[in-house]
Amino acid sequence: MNIYITTVQRFCSKLLLILFPFAALAAGDHSEHTAETVCNFPTLQCAQAPSAKFDSRGRLWSAWAFGGHIYVNYSDDKGVSYSQPISINPVPENISARGENRPKIAFDKGEGIYISWTTALEKKYTGNVRFSSSSDYGVNFTTPVTVNDNRDLIGHRFDTMQVSDDGHVYLAWVDKRDRERVRASGGKYRGAAIYYSWRNPDELNFQPNIKIIDHSCECCRVTMDLDENQLPVVMWRNIYGDNIRDHAITSFTSNSQFSVPQRATHEQWKIDGCPHHGPDIRVEDGTYHAVWFNNAEEKHGLFYAFSTDKGETFSVPYNFGNYSQRASHPNVLALDNSIYLAWKEFDGEQVNMMINRSGDRGESWGVPTKVATLSGNVDYPQLLQYENTPYLFFKTDHSGFQLIPLGDLNVEK
Repeated sequence: MNIYITTVQRFCSKLLLILFPFAALAAGDHSEHTAETVCNFPTLQCAQAPSAKFDSRGRLWSAWAFGGHIYVNYSDDKGVSYSQPISINPVPENISARGENRPKIAFDKGEGIYISWTTALEKKYTGNVRFSSSSDYGVNFTTPVTVNDNRDLIGHRFDTMQVSDDGHVYLAWVDKRDRERVRASGGKYRGAAIYYSWRNPDELNFQPNIKIIDHSCECCRVTMDLDENQLPVVMWRNIYGDNIRDHAITSFTSNSQFSVPQRATHEQWKIDGCPHHGPDIRVEDGTYHAVWFNNAEEKHGLFYAFSTDKGETFSVPYNFGNYSQRASHPNVLALDNSIYLAWKEFDGEQVNMMINRSGDRGESWGVPTKVATLSGNVDYPQLLQYENTPYLFFKTDHSGFQLIPLGDLNVEK
């Protein structure tokens, strides 16, 4: 196994801390910068497109990009302070790190930490899905590998990842290999495809790639969660007919077998372009909880629905958020009987982070609550959980990482 030893990185981090005290990543330093943040070092303010998640011990980890490297760091005090960041790729890469396309982080029930990301190639809209892992709780990371087994100079992007408790790694992404093949022979091909691969515990190599479906949207994030059998449930924006861009879903019955993809949403948004607005899904006790954005003339905005039959049918969608204030990029969390929604709104001057909660598994909803009002560049909201407490995580250029506990918020009617 090729291991990238992070000792030198740690030495450099300590040297950086000595020379530049502001780089001690204390989340408590929330002073607003009056000028645009200057990004010469991997600070929390300069982290690009972070993803965050609690491990089983309650440590909050984040994975993000800066200066051609993927960094990981952690907090043992619920976001009050953070460790010095560690770079996991020794050779700089042109990492895709914005909005819909960001590094991912996941864990097994031991000391395994798993990171995936997309590296852009020299041609526009091309890229490879990359992966690295640690088996010793972040002390060392493996040399990054490319997951897509097609290495043409085309798009393999917008990866999503989950890891089972025993260390099975599951990845899905948007892939253009079939589009290029069909178009090269003179045919027509709309959109891209969704591809998938997995890695067994303690193995180095990923299994051969499997195509899930043709004609997916080529520029929206894919989302994945694990069901009660620790197998993937995948959702993505799909293309139906003449550029109707609704959403589809599939569930896996084994590492390599999956159900026929079902259409999950029916707003009938017709657009010959890239929405850059993918869905999110969580699975809790066999129920799928999904959120998405569509912008059809009659049905538009943010939507939530649930399925109790593995995606065969969904409940009547709940339309939420203030459409006139650009409600966008929803996230969902299922925690026992409570379902949390988070999203962004913009009132023309400031960004508002909004949440809502259902106490009856999505049957009814409370009143939306504004939990933060922000200025400047504000990243997408992410809902996290540790034990029975939900959290809202996001990043701003002014204040770095923000973590807000939601357990005490009364947002029900």
